[in-house]
Amino acid sequence: MKTKSLSQHLLLALSGALAMASPAALAADELSAGDTAWMLTSTLLVLMMTLPGLSLFYAGMVRAKNALSVMMQCFAIASLVTVLWVLYLYSIAFSDGGGLNQWIGGMDKAFMAGVGVDTLSGTIPETVFSMFQLTFAIITPALIVGAFAERMKFSAMLWFMALWVTLVYAPVAHWVWGGGWLGDLGALDFAGGTVVHINAGVAALVAALVLGKRKGYPTTAMPPHNLMFTMVGAGMLWVGWFGFNAGSELAADGTAGMAMAVTQIATATAALAWMFAEWMSHGKPTTLGVASGAIAGLVAITPASGFVGPMGAIAIGGISGVVCFFAATKVKRALGYDDALDAFGVHAVGGIVGAMLTGVFVSASLGGVGFAEGITMGKQVYVQAVAVLATIVYDALVTFVLLKAIDAIIGLRVSADEETEGLDIVLHDERAYDL
Repeated sequence: MKTKSLSQHLLLALSGALAMASPAALAADELSAGDTAWMLTSTLLVLMMTLPGLSLFYAGMVRAKNALSVMMQCFAIASLVTVLWVLYLYSIAFSDGGGLNQWIGGMDKAFMAGVGVDTLSGTIPETVFSMFQLTFAIITPALIVGAFAERMKFSAMLWFMALWVTLVYAPVAHWVWGGGWLGDLGALDFAGGTVVHINAGVAALVAALVLGKRKGYPTTAMPPHNLMFTMVGAGMLWVGWFGFNAGSELAADGTAGMAMAVTQIATATAALAWMFAEWMSHGKPTTLGVASGAIAGLVAITPASGFVGPMGAIAIGGISGVVCFFAATKVKRALGYDDALDAFGVHAVGGIVGAMLTGVFVSASLGGVGFAEGITMGKQVYVQAVAVLATIVYDALVTFVLLKAIDAIIGLRVSADEETEGLDIVLHDERAYDL
Protein backbone atom coordinates (compact mmCIF):
# COMPACT_ATOMS: atom_id res chain seq x y z
CA MET A 1 0.00 0.00 0.00
CA LYS A 2 1.28 3.46 -0.90
CA THR A 3 1.94 5.93 1.87
CA LYS A 4 0.51 9.48 1.53
CA SER A 5 2.84 12.43 1.20
CA LEU A 6 2.92 15.19 3.79
CA SER A 7 1.06 17.51 1.41
CA GLN A 8 -1.71 14.91 0.93
CA HIS A 9 -2.09 14.53 4.69
CA LEU A 10 -2.35 18.32 5.07
CA LEU A 11 -4.98 18.58 2.33
CA LEU A 12 -7.08 15.83 3.92
CA ALA A 13 -6.85 17.48 7.34
CA LEU A 14 -7.85 20.86 5.90
CA SER A 15 -10.81 19.47 3.95
CA GLY A 16 -11.99 17.62 7.06
CA ALA A 17 -11.77 20.77 9.14
CA LEU A 18 -13.73 22.76 6.57
CA ALA A 19 -16.42 20.10 6.42
CA MET A 20 -16.75 20.11 10.20
CA ALA A 21 -16.98 23.93 10.27
CA SER A 22 -19.66 24.18 7.59
CA PRO A 23 -23.19 24.86 8.88
CA ALA A 24 -24.57 21.89 6.96
CA ALA A 25 -22.23 19.56 8.83
CA LEU A 26 -23.27 20.81 12.26
CA ALA A 27 -25.94 18.95 14.14
CA ALA A 28 -28.69 21.00 15.78
CA ASP A 29 -27.20 20.31 19.19
CA GLU A 30 -23.57 20.97 18.24
CA LEU A 31 -21.89 24.24 19.17
CA SER A 32 -20.93 26.52 16.27
CA ALA A 33 -18.12 28.91 17.12
CA GLY A 34 -19.11 31.15 14.19
CA ASP A 35 -22.75 31.37 15.21
CA THR A 36 -21.75 31.98 18.82
CA ALA A 37 -19.35 34.78 17.91
CA TRP A 38 -22.01 36.46 15.79
CA MET A 39 -24.65 36.17 18.52
CA LEU A 40 -22.29 37.56 21.17
CA THR A 41 -21.75 40.53 18.86
CA SER A 42 -25.48 40.90 18.15
CA THR A 43 -26.27 40.89 21.85
CA LEU A 44 -23.86 43.76 22.43
CA LEU A 45 -25.32 45.67 19.46
CA VAL A 46 -28.89 45.37 20.76
CA LEU A 47 -27.89 46.39 24.28
CA MET A 48 -26.16 49.43 22.76
CA MET A 49 -29.51 50.38 21.24
CA THR A 50 -30.86 51.13 24.72
CA LEU A 51 -27.62 52.09 26.45
CA PRO A 52 -26.66 54.61 25.15
CA GLY A 53 -28.62 54.78 21.85
CA LEU A 54 -32.22 55.23 22.98
CA SER A 55 -31.10 57.11 26.10
CA LEU A 56 -29.41 59.79 23.97
CA PHE A 57 -32.15 59.78 21.33
CA TYR A 58 -34.86 60.48 23.92
CA ALA A 59 -32.78 62.75 26.18
CA GLY A 60 -32.07 65.12 23.31
CA MET A 61 -35.76 65.39 22.42
CA VAL A 62 -36.96 66.55 25.85
CA ARG A 63 -36.39 69.91 27.54
CA ALA A 64 -33.07 70.42 29.35
CA LYS A 65 -34.70 70.21 32.78
CA ASN A 66 -35.82 66.62 32.07
CA ALA A 67 -32.87 65.21 30.13
CA LEU A 68 -31.34 63.23 32.99
CA SER A 69 -34.70 61.83 34.07
CA VAL A 70 -35.13 60.14 30.68
CA MET A 71 -31.64 58.67 30.82
CA MET A 72 -32.25 57.52 34.39
CA GLN A 73 -35.43 55.76 33.32
CA CYS A 74 -33.64 53.88 30.53
CA PHE A 75 -30.78 52.80 32.80
CA ALA A 76 -33.15 51.76 35.60
CA ILE A 77 -35.31 49.75 33.19
CA ALA A 78 -32.24 47.93 31.85
CA SER A 79 -31.23 46.99 35.38
CA LEU A 80 -34.71 46.07 36.59
CA VAL A 81 -35.58 43.91 33.60
CA THR A 82 -32.24 42.09 33.77
CA VAL A 83 -32.90 40.93 37.33
CA LEU A 84 -36.51 39.95 36.58
CA TRP A 85 -35.36 38.12 33.44
CA VAL A 86 -33.05 35.92 35.47
CA LEU A 87 -35.63 35.30 38.21
CA TYR A 88 -38.60 34.32 36.04
CA LEU A 89 -39.18 36.31 32.81
CA TYR A 90 -36.95 34.14 30.62
CA SER A 91 -38.74 31.07 31.87
CA ILE A 92 -42.29 32.28 31.23
CA ALA A 93 -41.31 33.60 27.80
CA PHE A 94 -39.29 30.65 26.49
CA SER A 95 -39.94 27.49 28.50
CA ASP A 96 -42.66 24.88 27.99
CA GLY A 97 -45.84 25.88 29.77
CA GLY A 98 -47.39 22.42 29.67
CA GLY A 99 -51.16 22.60 29.26
CA LEU A 100 -50.99 26.38 29.11
CA ASN A 101 -48.15 26.48 26.59
CA GLN A 102 -50.28 28.20 23.94
CA TRP A 103 -50.50 31.20 26.28
CA ILE A 104 -47.59 31.23 28.72
CA GLY A 105 -44.39 29.37 29.50
CA GLY A 106 -43.71 27.54 32.74
CA MET A 107 -41.23 28.06 35.55
CA ASP A 108 -38.80 25.31 34.54
CA LYS A 109 -36.05 27.84 33.84
CA ALA A 110 -36.78 30.21 36.72
CA PHE A 111 -33.56 31.41 38.37
CA MET A 112 -31.86 30.12 35.18
CA ALA A 113 -32.29 26.54 36.33
CA GLY A 114 -30.58 24.14 33.96
CA VAL A 115 -28.81 26.89 32.03
CA GLY A 116 -25.11 26.15 32.35
CA VAL A 117 -21.83 26.51 30.51
CA ASP A 118 -22.50 23.54 28.24
CA THR A 119 -26.27 24.05 27.71
CA LEU A 120 -27.09 24.75 24.06
CA SER A 121 -29.97 26.45 22.28
CA GLY A 122 -29.56 25.27 18.70
CA THR A 123 -25.92 25.90 17.76
CA ILE A 124 -25.22 28.58 20.40
CA PRO A 125 -24.92 28.46 24.21
CA GLU A 126 -28.25 28.96 25.94
CA THR A 127 -26.63 31.69 28.02
CA VAL A 128 -26.04 33.64 24.81
CA PHE A 129 -29.58 33.01 23.56
CA SER A 130 -31.03 34.12 26.88
CA MET A 131 -28.94 37.30 27.02
CA PHE A 132 -29.80 38.13 23.40
CA GLN A 133 -33.50 37.82 24.19
CA LEU A 134 -32.96 39.86 27.36
CA THR A 135 -31.79 42.83 25.30
CA PHE A 136 -35.17 42.78 23.49
CA ALA A 137 -36.98 42.66 26.83
CA ILE A 138 -34.94 45.70 27.93
CA ILE A 139 -35.55 47.96 24.97
CA THR A 140 -39.28 47.26 24.64
CA PRO A 141 -40.42 48.92 27.90
CA ALA A 142 -37.74 51.61 27.46
CA LEU A 143 -39.46 52.65 24.23
CA ILE A 144 -42.64 53.43 26.21
CA VAL A 145 -40.74 56.13 28.12
CA GLY A 146 -41.08 58.39 25.08
CA ALA A 147 -44.82 58.74 25.58
CA PHE A 148 -44.91 59.80 29.23
CA ALA A 149 -41.60 61.72 29.30
CA GLU A 150 -41.44 64.81 31.53
CA ARG A 151 -44.37 63.97 33.80
CA MET A 152 -44.32 60.50 35.40
CA LYS A 153 -43.12 59.68 38.92
CA PHE A 154 -39.97 57.55 38.99
CA SER A 155 -41.47 55.16 41.56
CA ALA A 156 -44.63 54.71 39.49
CA MET A 157 -42.50 54.09 36.40
CA LEU A 158 -40.60 51.28 38.15
CA TRP A 159 -43.78 49.57 39.33
CA PHE A 160 -45.41 49.90 35.93
CA MET A 161 -42.42 48.53 34.02
CA ALA A 162 -41.98 45.55 36.36
CA LEU A 163 -45.64 44.60 36.01
CA TRP A 164 -45.81 45.36 32.29
CA VAL A 165 -42.89 43.15 31.26
CA THR A 166 -44.36 40.37 33.41
CA LEU A 167 -47.98 40.57 32.24
CA VAL A 168 -47.61 41.89 28.69
CA TYR A 169 -44.13 41.51 27.20
CA ALA A 170 -43.30 37.98 28.36
CA PRO A 171 -46.69 36.46 27.39
CA VAL A 172 -46.70 38.07 23.93
CA ALA A 173 -43.08 36.98 23.37
CA HIS A 174 -44.19 33.45 24.25
CA TRP A 175 -47.17 33.65 21.88
CA VAL A 176 -44.91 34.49 18.94
CA TRP A 177 -41.46 33.03 19.68
CA GLY A 178 -41.85 30.64 22.60
CA GLY A 179 -44.17 28.02 21.12
CA GLY A 180 -47.42 29.90 21.67
CA TRP A 181 -50.59 30.26 19.65
CA LEU A 182 -49.54 33.04 17.27
CA GLY A 183 -46.42 31.17 16.24
CA ASP A 184 -48.47 28.03 15.69
CA LEU A 185 -51.00 30.05 13.68
CA GLY A 186 -48.20 31.00 11.29
CA ALA A 187 -47.71 34.66 12.21
CA LEU A 188 -44.46 36.03 10.76
CA ASP A 189 -42.46 38.25 13.10
CA PHE A 190 -38.78 37.77 12.45
CA ALA A 191 -37.37 40.24 14.97
CA GLY A 192 -40.17 41.90 16.93
CA GLY A 193 -42.77 43.86 14.96
CA THR A 194 -45.56 42.65 17.24
CA VAL A 195 -43.56 41.56 20.29
CA VAL A 196 -41.51 44.76 20.57
CA HIS A 197 -42.84 47.66 18.53
CA ILE A 198 -46.62 47.27 18.42
CA ASN A 199 -46.48 46.18 22.06
CA ALA A 200 -44.44 49.22 23.14
CA GLY A 201 -46.26 51.69 20.90
CA VAL A 202 -49.75 50.73 22.02
CA ALA A 203 -48.71 50.81 25.68
CA ALA A 204 -47.20 54.24 25.00
CA LEU A 205 -50.47 55.60 23.63
CA VAL A 206 -52.44 54.24 26.58
CA ALA A 207 -49.92 55.75 29.00
CA ALA A 208 -50.12 59.14 27.27
CA LEU A 209 -53.91 59.10 27.47
CA VAL A 210 -54.09 57.95 31.10
CA LEU A 211 -51.47 60.44 32.36
CA GLY A 212 -52.83 63.33 30.34
CA LYS A 213 -51.01 66.13 28.59
CA ARG A 214 -47.91 67.89 29.85
CA LYS A 215 -48.50 71.21 31.53
CA GLY A 216 -48.83 73.81 28.78
CA TYR A 217 -49.22 71.34 25.92
CA PRO A 218 -49.89 72.16 23.08
CA THR A 219 -49.85 75.95 23.45
CA THR A 220 -46.41 76.17 25.08
CA ALA A 221 -43.44 75.46 22.82
CA MET A 222 -41.52 72.36 23.94
CA PRO A 223 -38.70 71.97 21.41
CA PRO A 224 -35.94 69.34 21.74
CA HIS A 225 -33.12 70.79 23.83
CA ASN A 226 -30.21 69.00 22.12
CA LEU A 227 -30.70 67.62 18.62
CA MET A 228 -27.04 66.59 18.51
CA PHE A 229 -27.79 64.04 21.23
CA THR A 230 -30.82 62.88 19.26
CA MET A 231 -28.86 62.45 16.04
CA VAL A 232 -26.05 60.56 17.79
CA GLY A 233 -28.64 58.34 19.49
CA ALA A 234 -30.42 57.72 16.18
CA GLY A 235 -27.10 56.70 14.60
CA MET A 236 -26.44 54.24 17.42
CA LEU A 237 -29.93 52.81 17.02
CA TRP A 238 -29.41 52.39 13.28
CA VAL A 239 -26.11 50.53 13.74
CA GLY A 240 -27.37 48.49 16.69
CA TRP A 241 -30.43 47.41 14.71
CA PHE A 242 -28.28 45.15 12.55
CA GLY A 243 -27.83 43.00 15.66
CA PHE A 244 -31.55 43.31 16.34
CA ASN A 245 -32.63 42.05 12.91
CA ALA A 246 -29.74 40.01 11.50
CA GLY A 247 -29.07 38.55 14.95
CA SER A 248 -32.62 37.21 15.13
CA GLU A 249 -31.62 34.48 12.69
CA LEU A 250 -29.54 33.09 15.61
CA ALA A 251 -26.90 32.00 13.10
CA ALA A 252 -24.23 33.47 10.84
CA ASP A 253 -25.76 32.45 7.52
CA GLY A 254 -27.37 33.73 4.34
CA THR A 255 -30.64 34.68 6.00
CA ALA A 256 -28.75 36.85 8.49
CA GLY A 257 -26.94 38.47 5.58
CA MET A 258 -30.19 39.26 3.78
CA ALA A 259 -31.75 40.53 7.02
CA MET A 260 -28.86 42.94 7.38
CA ALA A 261 -29.17 44.10 3.76
CA VAL A 262 -32.90 44.75 3.85
CA THR A 263 -32.56 46.54 7.19
CA GLN A 264 -30.17 49.06 5.64
CA ILE A 265 -32.28 49.43 2.49
CA ALA A 266 -35.60 49.98 4.27
CA THR A 267 -34.09 52.39 6.80
CA ALA A 268 -32.47 54.59 4.17
CA THR A 269 -35.65 54.61 2.09
CA ALA A 270 -37.83 55.55 5.05
CA ALA A 271 -35.47 58.34 6.10
CA LEU A 272 -35.74 59.84 2.61
CA ALA A 273 -39.51 59.32 2.48
CA TRP A 274 -40.08 61.12 5.80
CA MET A 275 -37.63 63.86 4.80
CA PHE A 276 -39.36 64.57 1.49
CA ALA A 277 -42.84 64.34 3.05
CA GLU A 278 -41.80 66.88 5.69
CA TRP A 279 -40.13 69.08 3.06
CA MET A 280 -43.31 69.16 0.97
CA SER A 281 -45.54 69.68 4.00
CA HIS A 282 -43.55 72.26 5.98
CA GLY A 283 -41.17 73.77 3.44
CA LYS A 284 -37.93 72.55 5.03
CA PRO A 285 -36.39 69.16 5.89
CA THR A 286 -35.17 68.76 9.49
CA THR A 287 -32.63 66.59 11.26
CA LEU A 288 -35.32 65.41 13.69
CA GLY A 289 -37.43 64.43 10.71
CA VAL A 290 -34.77 62.41 8.92
CA ALA A 291 -33.84 60.68 12.20
CA SER A 292 -37.50 59.88 12.91
CA GLY A 293 -37.90 58.52 9.39
CA ALA A 294 -34.91 56.25 9.84
CA ILE A 295 -36.36 54.86 13.08
CA ALA A 296 -39.72 54.33 11.35
CA GLY A 297 -38.00 52.32 8.63
CA LEU A 298 -36.07 50.27 11.18
CA VAL A 299 -39.31 49.50 13.01
CA ALA A 300 -41.24 48.54 9.88
CA ILE A 301 -38.57 46.21 8.46
CA THR A 302 -38.13 44.44 11.81
CA PRO A 303 -40.91 41.82 11.41
CA ALA A 304 -40.08 41.35 7.72
CA SER A 305 -36.29 41.31 7.81
CA GLY A 306 -35.79 37.55 7.51
CA PHE A 307 -38.56 37.06 4.96
CA VAL A 308 -38.36 39.77 2.27
CA GLY A 309 -35.92 40.80 -0.43
CA PRO A 310 -34.37 44.15 -1.37
CA MET A 311 -37.31 45.45 -3.42
CA GLY A 312 -39.73 44.50 -0.66
CA ALA A 313 -37.52 46.49 1.70
CA ILE A 314 -37.72 49.53 -0.59
CA ALA A 315 -41.52 49.33 -0.55
CA ILE A 316 -41.78 48.77 3.21
CA GLY A 317 -39.35 51.61 3.91
CA GLY A 318 -41.07 54.08 1.61
CA ILE A 319 -44.57 53.33 2.86
CA SER A 320 -43.59 53.38 6.53
CA GLY A 321 -41.71 56.67 6.20
CA VAL A 322 -44.74 58.47 4.77
CA VAL A 323 -47.38 56.80 6.96
CA CYS A 324 -45.42 57.35 10.19
CA PHE A 325 -44.78 60.98 9.27
CA PHE A 326 -48.50 61.65 9.01
CA ALA A 327 -49.26 59.60 12.13
CA ALA A 328 -46.69 61.46 14.25
CA THR A 329 -47.62 64.92 12.97
CA LYS A 330 -51.04 65.35 11.37
CA VAL A 331 -52.92 62.59 13.19
CA LYS A 332 -51.44 63.40 16.60
CA ARG A 333 -52.34 67.06 16.26
CA ALA A 334 -55.84 66.24 15.02
CA LEU A 335 -56.57 63.87 17.92
CA GLY A 336 -54.81 66.03 20.51
CA TYR A 337 -53.04 63.37 22.60
CA ASP A 338 -49.62 64.15 24.08
CA ASP A 339 -47.28 61.36 23.03
CA ALA A 340 -44.22 63.39 23.97
CA LEU A 341 -41.63 61.69 21.74
CA ASP A 342 -43.92 59.98 19.20
CA ALA A 343 -43.54 56.46 20.53
CA PHE A 344 -46.98 55.52 19.19
CA GLY A 345 -46.68 57.26 15.84
CA VAL A 346 -43.33 55.66 15.06
CA HIS A 347 -43.31 52.31 16.86
CA ALA A 348 -46.95 51.16 16.90
CA VAL A 349 -47.81 52.54 13.48
CA GLY A 350 -44.49 51.46 11.97
CA GLY A 351 -44.85 48.03 13.54
CA ILE A 352 -48.37 47.61 12.15
CA VAL A 353 -47.29 48.70 8.67
CA GLY A 354 -44.34 46.32 8.76
CA ALA A 355 -46.30 43.38 10.13
CA MET A 356 -49.03 43.68 7.51
CA LEU A 357 -46.66 44.24 4.60
CA THR A 358 -44.62 41.21 5.68
CA GLY A 359 -47.63 39.13 4.64
CA VAL A 360 -47.39 40.64 1.15
CA PHE A 361 -43.67 40.89 0.41
CA VAL A 362 -42.80 37.44 1.74
CA SER A 363 -44.16 36.27 -1.61
CA ALA A 364 -41.48 34.70 -3.80
CA SER A 365 -42.91 36.59 -6.79
CA LEU A 366 -42.05 39.83 -4.98
CA GLY A 367 -38.55 38.73 -3.97
CA GLY A 368 -39.34 37.14 -0.60
CA VAL A 369 -38.65 33.67 0.71
CA GLY A 370 -42.09 32.43 -0.28
CA PHE A 371 -45.16 31.30 1.62
CA ALA A 372 -45.37 28.12 3.65
CA GLU A 373 -46.98 25.17 1.90
CA GLY A 374 -50.70 25.67 1.45
CA ILE A 375 -50.57 29.37 2.40
CA THR A 376 -51.71 32.11 0.03
CA MET A 377 -51.02 35.82 0.28
CA GLY A 378 -54.57 36.46 1.43
CA LYS A 379 -54.32 33.88 4.20
CA GLN A 380 -50.92 35.18 5.35
CA VAL A 381 -52.19 38.76 5.49
CA TYR A 382 -55.18 37.52 7.52
CA VAL A 383 -52.88 35.75 9.98
CA GLN A 384 -50.77 38.90 10.27
CA ALA A 385 -53.90 40.92 11.01
CA VAL A 386 -54.92 38.47 13.73
CA ALA A 387 -51.49 38.80 15.37
CA VAL A 388 -51.62 42.60 15.17
CA LEU A 389 -55.15 42.85 16.59
CA ALA A 390 -54.52 40.32 19.35
CA THR A 391 -51.41 42.21 20.45
CA ILE A 392 -53.18 45.58 20.38
CA VAL A 393 -56.24 44.46 22.33
CA TYR A 394 -54.42 42.46 24.98
CA ASP A 395 -51.70 45.08 25.43
CA ALA A 396 -54.12 48.03 25.62
CA LEU A 397 -56.40 46.37 28.19
CA VAL A 398 -53.65 45.16 30.51
CA THR A 399 -51.71 48.42 30.25
CA PHE A 400 -54.81 50.47 31.08
CA VAL A 401 -55.60 48.34 34.14
CA LEU A 402 -52.01 48.50 35.39
CA LEU A 403 -51.78 52.26 35.04
CA LYS A 404 -55.12 52.86 36.74
CA ALA A 405 -54.21 50.54 39.62
CA ILE A 406 -50.83 52.23 40.16
CA ASP A 407 -52.44 55.66 39.95
CA ALA A 408 -54.96 54.69 42.63
CA ILE A 409 -52.26 53.34 44.97
CA ILE A 410 -49.27 55.69 44.65
CA GLY A 411 -50.17 58.13 41.87
CA LEU A 412 -48.67 58.36 38.39
CA ARG A 413 -47.83 62.02 37.90
CA VAL A 414 -45.63 64.52 39.62
CA SER A 415 -47.38 67.69 40.78
CA ALA A 416 -47.85 70.69 38.49
CA ASP A 417 -45.18 72.65 40.39
CA GLU A 418 -42.74 69.73 40.19
CA GLU A 419 -43.38 69.41 36.48
CA THR A 420 -42.60 73.10 36.05
CA GLU A 421 -39.35 72.77 37.98
CA GLY A 422 -38.28 69.72 36.00
CA LEU A 423 -37.89 66.04 36.85
CA ASP A 424 -34.09 66.13 37.01
CA ILE A 425 -34.07 68.24 40.18
CA VAL A 426 -37.38 67.07 41.64
CA LEU A 427 -36.80 63.32 41.31
CA HIS A 428 -33.02 62.95 41.20
CA ASP A 429 -31.57 66.13 42.73
CA GLU A 430 -29.32 66.60 39.70
CA ARG A 431 -29.02 68.82 36.64
CA ALA A 432 -27.90 67.83 33.17
CA TYR A 433 -26.15 71.17 32.78
CA ASP A 434 -24.53 73.50 35.32
CA LEU A 435 -23.82 76.61 33.28
